[in-house]
Amino acid sequence: MAAANPAKTLQDEVTCPICLEYFKDPVSLDCDHSFCRACITQCGEGFDTDISCPQCREIFPQRNLRELRLQPEPESLCEKHKEPLKLFCKEDEILICLVCDRSKEHRDHTVIPTEEAIQAYFPIPIFLLQRKTRTERHKIVSEFQQLRQFLEEQERLLLGQLAELNEEIVKIQNENITKLSGEISRLSELVSEMEGKCQKPASEFLQVRLKSHEIILSRCEKGKFQQPEEISPELEERVSGFSQKTIALLKTVRKFKVNVTLDPDTVHPQLVLSEDWKSVRWEETWQDLPDSPERFDTEPCVLGCEGFTSGRHCWEVEVGDEGGWFVGVARESVRRKGQISPEEGICAVGCVLDQFWALTSPATPLPLSRAPSRIRVCLDCDRGQVTFIGAGDEAPIFTFPPGSVPGGRIRPWLWVLGVGSRLHLRP
Repeated sequence: MAAANPAKTLQDEVTCPICLEYFKDPVSLDCDHSFCRACITQCGEGFDTDISCPQCREIFPQRNLRELRLQPEPESLCEKHKEPLKLFCKEDEILICLVCDRSKEHRDHTVIPTEEAIQAYFPIPIFLLQRKTRTERHKIVSEFQQLRQFLEEQERLLLGQLAELNEEIVKIQNENITKLSGEISRLSELVSEMEGKCQKPASEFLQVRLKSHEIILSRCEKGKFQQPEEISPELEERVSGFSQKTIALLKTVRKFKVNVTLDPDTVHPQLVLSEDWKSVRWEETWQDLPDSPERFDTEPCVLGCEGFTSGRHCWEVEVGDEGGWFVGVARESVRRKGQISPEEGICAVGCVLDQFWALTSPATPLPLSRAPSRIRVCLDCDRGQVTFIGAGDEAPIFTFPPGSVPGGRIRPWLWVLGVGSRLHLRP
């Protein structure tokens, strides 16, 4: 096996201790400490002055700068075989010795000389970039999975709304068909009556012609043809604007949606978090948790792990129909010990004793007939404004005006109280 963390050793050898970046035009002083040429030149405050080594403080003339050639440290030996680390295993991304290369562990691996590996990974080690690429790939896949799930839910919602519009249109169409059928039947009866009178003898026909004509005209006047009911402008506007609403919604979701989790270091001892830190429920029994400065000790609250200082962000919370709850945001500096109040930078809406409230000072009752099953929290950090929307029907619930959450780091905030109370953050 190789010595402990050889990849870190290799990385340190190609890192400038001044700018902490990988070497650019590396040079070395007589004390064998190495730096970027630009970094060490700036330490000399000019091209004609001597240089004090930033690491050992020894002074050297700038003309003593020599080009750096990266070589493995002579004392770098294999921890297991005590042999020089002359090879680099590409699969395990570590330095190994010749004995390791022949071992079963590395027999089928691709190895190259250490000098060749240094050249291959200098100035930006490829294996570090590959690790970063893999991490970013997993992150992108996870985010798109969450986005696909959210868009599938929005698709079901929008298709349901479109189906309701279609039912309304079909209803109007059927009513018009019924009215038209009735008018056609009535006119057919009048035509048949006129044809019957025309078949009578001429003398009789002339006697009753005027009278019959007046009667028929009178009947026609009384039963004027009823125009089919037109589609209302409101319904037509709803249909025509449906696609625009869908496109705008999807753009907003992609741009501002964030994945929020709950911070276990802030959770009140009577609140229980799920393993994925996405759900919280209230319990009568207090948990045995350390009383840290970050933890709420009186109010049954918990903060989100994520904090925001600028831009727009939105997330969704599933709410239950039991107990009491509030969802919203709070400044990171909100009081954790003792009673808290909205003046400390809290903006939230919730339900207590079947009454819906906006957590203003004093609290504002909300005229909601029933609680939404999901609430979307929309935070605009730049304006200090928070908006709450029913995620199921897109109906607005309440908006805290600009300046309600002043500058600073803002975090998601949940308050849960009562048996059966539970909140869940949507992915």
